[in-house]
Amino acid sequence: MKRRISSEARVGQIGIGGDNPIRCQSMATVDTNDTEGCVAQAKRIIDAGAELVRFTTQGVREAENMKHISERLKADGYTVPLVADVHFTAHTADVAALYCEKVRINPGNYVDPGRTFKHLEYTDEAYAEELKKIEHQFVPFLRICKAHHTAIRIGVNHGSLSDRIMSRYGDTPEGIVESCMEFLRICRREDFNDVVISIKASNTVVMVTTVRLLVETMDNEDMHYPLHLGVTEAGEGEDGRIKSAVGIGALLTEGIGDTIRVSLSEEPEYELPVARKLVAMTEECARLRGEAEASISDGIITLALSAPDWETLQLKAAMSVGALLIDKKASDLKIRVERDVLDDGTRIDDAKVVALQDAILQAARVKFTKTEYISCPGCGRTLYNLQETIARIKAATRHLVGLKIGIMGCIVNGPGEMADADYGYVGAGRGRISLYRGKECVEKNIPESEAVERLLDLIRRDREL
Repeated sequence: MKRRISSEARVGQIGIGGDNPIRCQSMATVDTNDTEGCVAQAKRIIDAGAELVRFTTQGVREAENMKHISERLKADGYTVPLVADVHFTAHTADVAALYCEKVRINPGNYVDPGRTFKHLEYTDEAYAEELKKIEHQFVPFLRICKAHHTAIRIGVNHGSLSDRIMSRYGDTPEGIVESCMEFLRICRREDFNDVVISIKASNTVVMVTTVRLLVETMDNEDMHYPLHLGVTEAGEGEDGRIKSAVGIGALLTEGIGDTIRVSLSEEPEYELPVARKLVAMTEECARLRGEAEASISDGIITLALSAPDWETLQLKAAMSVGALLIDKKASDLKIRVERDVLDDGTRIDDAKVVALQDAILQAARVKFTKTEYISCPGCGRTLYNLQETIARIKAATRHLVGLKIGIMGCIVNGPGEMADADYGYVGAGRGRISLYRGKECVEKNIPESEAVERLLDLIRRDREL
């Protein structure tokens, strides 16, 4: 397997891309104004193996507190680069650049207003004027970053494309890529090179297809920026791990990717062992992918595997065949496990293997055999108990085969990332939840204490019609 050649971005004391190893990272979930909580959680994340830690900075106050979080961590010997995550308020990025080694901005909401899913008409001249607005705001930010040796991540999310992009390109990989390229072209004109890019989606097919197109587009324009990989809103438990392994693994086994995050609706330190396993298994899974491709017969992939434990076996299986299923090289999967009992005591039987096969096929969007949950990992914007809520919704709906339910901490990706979900549960403010049927908000700002039951009532009423 030949790894894609990328340029290097310097992020604090580490390099991303170039000849550097693939970096693993995660994101804090506590309120960024809570210095003690952020420092404690960041230490747990770093101790678990993170090489970067990201924090949400939804406003200037949070961005300024990054200074205190950074100082406290460094005083305790933790020098891992810190990343500020900015949405909706471009000025916050200017402030965050003073205190963090890296700032993530989202092209979908950096200058463009929040999406409303409305179609907008532009003449070519009017569209060009919109691009000038981006340049007017973005160039001063890049100059601040240059002055303070701050790297940036241009992080495009499928779920938060602007109405402007959606109106011109539609909900397409081409639109997602163009949203990124508008900013990259400015970076190149300004000779700003400490740039990392990410294209994320909860749908593995969209994520993989779009990242491949981005690589092709950059190559055509002689750009070679390093890439951050992730399947956003992957969920939790086994399904979240398998979905991440399908999407991230498909690209890693093609030599694409310089840093990764496995986004799980769990404590962030639990993400790192999974991410590190994916990186460590890349070469082996690239080989298994080649063998699996050769084994395809009558649309069925046959995959023979060995692993010391159940989680490793799940990840290895999903990573090895993810690209083949996404590319529709096959429509079914048969896994043979070479041992009846694994080192962790897991007993392998037919039912367990069939469940794994079905989970991988569903993660690759080939066949749906159970309820699909699109749930975010949470961050400092999340104002309700995400993990507890997911558990309650799952317990009440897991029998609804084929139904897709989005469970989102806030509106950053909310309605957009779960656009193909049947129903959505989205944090709207402290103690307030909005419920969606598809993209339509049907109940707004309802009390959190009532929200799960009202979601279940909505689903029941619809299914009785």
